[in-house]
Amino acid sequence: MSKQLLINSTPEETRVALVENGTLAEFYIERASDRGLVGNIYCGKVVRVLPGMQAAFVDIGLAKAGFLHASDFQPGIADLPMIEEDALAQASMASHHSANTEPTTATPDADAARSETDDVAMPPPPPIEDGLARGDQIIVQVAKEPFGSKGCRVTSHISLPGRYLVYLPTTNHLGVSRRIEDETERERLHTIVMAMKPAEAGFIIRTVCVNVSQRELEADMRFLVRLWNDILSRAETASAPSLIHGDMDLILRSVRDSFTAEIDSVVVDRPHDHQRILEFVDSFAPALKSRVELHVDPRPLFDPHGIEPALSRALERRVWLKSGGYIVIDQTEALTTVDVNTGRYVGKTNHEDTVVKTNLEAVHEIVDQLRVRNIGGIIIVDFIDMMDPANRERVMDAFDAALKDDKMRSNILKISELGLVEMTRKRARASLSELLTDTCPTCDGRGRVKSITTIAYDIMRRIRAVAQLAPEAQHLTVHAHPSVAAFLAEEEGPSMDRLEREIGYRITIEPVDDANHTGFDVVAL
Repeated sequence: MSKQLLINSTPEETRVALVENGTLAEFYIERASDRGLVGNIYCGKVVRVLPGMQAAFVDIGLAKAGFLHASDFQPGIADLPMIEEDALAQASMASHHSANTEPTTATPDADAARSETDDVAMPPPPPIEDGLARGDQIIVQVAKEPFGSKGCRVTSHISLPGRYLVYLPTTNHLGVSRRIEDETERERLHTIVMAMKPAEAGFIIRTVCVNVSQRELEADMRFLVRLWNDILSRAETASAPSLIHGDMDLILRSVRDSFTAEIDSVVVDRPHDHQRILEFVDSFAPALKSRVELHVDPRPLFDPHGIEPALSRALERRVWLKSGGYIVIDQTEALTTVDVNTGRYVGKTNHEDTVVKTNLEAVHEIVDQLRVRNIGGIIIVDFIDMMDPANRERVMDAFDAALKDDKMRSNILKISELGLVEMTRKRARASLSELLTDTCPTCDGRGRVKSITTIAYDIMRRIRAVAQLAPEAQHLTVHAHPSVAAFLAEEEGPSMDRLEREIGYRITIEPVDDANHTGFDVVAL
């Protein structure tokens, strides 16, 4: 599979597209005026503790307080001791001496399988009110961006991602990414990191670690430990609320997390960022520098790859399949529904075969759209009903296989008798529609507005009500959208004449070009 990382950068915004086999697979955007929050570490102040919800709200200096659940709280982070680099050096020497010993069995973390920086499973937490009180100052990290009307979610379980490792300074745990499938390599990496790591801290070994030397792992560990010590130093003098550590910008973050040996090239269209990436890559993977390219074609970087049309398609409610079927995607604050339909596809043999082919084609399109749109949370997929249990199993197997390319952790349940599939997908950042669109001011995000006929009859009722409240009036003026005004004057002309006779005075209809489609005003003169 060919893979490219395309980075389109301007002073105002940065856009990153992951292209797989010529098709947009993932898309990220970051604007200078609205930098992402996930990964940032703050010194926050507790503003409310809610025992009934086992949660607290923490002021970190944003418009809305962060939400901290009891399972994400760990007391005493600021009191953790700094890690001495001499201790790492001694551990490293010991690991060199034990390199030929029998390796231990790796214990991969299930959460790290799909998202290497996910939270580590913890025992049931004590009541949050026992460890937190209003006014307390604590260190927290943003785990999820604000979503809809909710503020961001924060955690005390800090994770610092490096190139090869994710440092977990508050958790004594060692996990290996499940994407590393070779057991011998898993054991080798586990043995090396276990021998070097600080006694009371943890690490997750990332997928990119395959065939990485001990020297490279040690350098990454040193960098992360030094970074954490620096964060602790800043926390000692920080006053809440304040930012004490900001994650990298989108360009370097994408290169750090996505630029692996599987990526054929990283193409960037801004010389300054090209130089930054070269310097960054030179520090951890000099062998990959030759794959970093500067886009010099006069055409915009995204144009030859069809990124702009793919983005427009990812914002549409209906997505057509090649066969003529289609899927409909509806996002709400609570969940996302995906409906599969045969559409124009009528098949060639029998109805069951037509349905199965449409469902199988829809499976791949659904996973592609989940990735591109960055849809998370609860997802309900309504496949077309299949009579044969073997066909339902076939569709589910295809769904599971398609999700293996998705780096976000997901949990999927078996298809029901009604053809419904329930699943969850990890959500850390805002979806594409949240980033690129605003709620419609006319329909208020419902996707539907009152019909012209309904609005016209609303206006007639309002006229009668105004006439009752202003019996001394001699004239009524209606201000409405041109389409509504035309409907009243033409389609409902006889009704308006009858209404004038009913109330006893003249009605004037005035179209207003910039009026809201559903808005109107009735004025008595």
